[in-house]
Amino acid sequence: MMIRACIFDLDGTLTATLDSLHYSVNKTLEEMGLSTITKDECRQYVGDGARCLMERALRRTGEENVSRIEEGMEVYGRIFDENCTYLVEPYDGILQMIAELKAKGIQLGVLSNKPHKQTIKVVDEIFGAGVFDYAQGQMDVVPKKPDPTGVFRLLEKMEVKKEECLYVGDSEVDVRTGMNAGVKTVSVLWGFRTKDVLMAAGAETMIDRPEELLQFI
Repeated sequence: MMIRACIFDLDGTLTATLDSLHYSVNKTLEEMGLSTITKDECRQYVGDGARCLMERALRRTGEENVSRIEEGMEVYGRIFDENCTYLVEPYDGILQMIAELKAKGIQLGVLSNKPHKQTIKVVDEIFGAGVFDYAQGQMDVVPKKPDPTGVFRLLEKMEVKKEECLYVGDSEVDVRTGMNAGVKTVSVLWGFRTKDVLMAAGAETMIDRPEELLQFI
C-alpha cells in the first residue's frame, strides 16, 4: 500500500537536543543544591518523558526515593521552557528529507514524549510553523509512548490508515511504539541509542542517513 504519511519522534530523530536537555537538567539540579549528571548519563535517561528523566537524574544524585520529584518538575519545567531550543539543530540531511517528502505530498507529523508546549516550540522554531502538519508532545490526556494512542490520534487527524504510515524514531521506546501501533517502523542510527540497543528492542528496519527514508515512500 502507498505511504501517505510519516510520523517522527523529535529528540534524537529530527533534532539534536541533547545539549538543551543536559543543560536544563543540570541547571535544575544546581538550583536544588544537588550534584550534576554527565551528558552521557543524560543521553541514557531521555526517551520516556520529562518526569522519568528527572526521576533518573535525582536517583543519580543520591535521591533514591525521589522525594523531591515535584520540586524538580516545577524547577525543570521553568528552566526547560526557557532553554528547550538551546543549541538545538536539525540533524544533517533532515531539512532536505523533509522538503522531498513534502514535495511528494506526504503528510508529516511529530509525536514526542517531550512536554507538548516545548514540542511545539522546538518544531516551530527549528523548522518553521506549518512545515509539519501535526505535532504532539506529552500531555495528560494522551498516554505517553510506547502506548500507541498518540499514533492513532495522529492517524485519525491525517485521515490515513496505519498501513499508509511510516513511524520513525531513534530509541527502543520508538520501536515498541511502532510495534504497539502496528505501523511500519524505521529506526534511525544517528540518535540517542546504539544499533545494539535498537536490535535488542526488536528493530527490523534501520537507516544511517535521512535520505534513506525516501526508499520506503
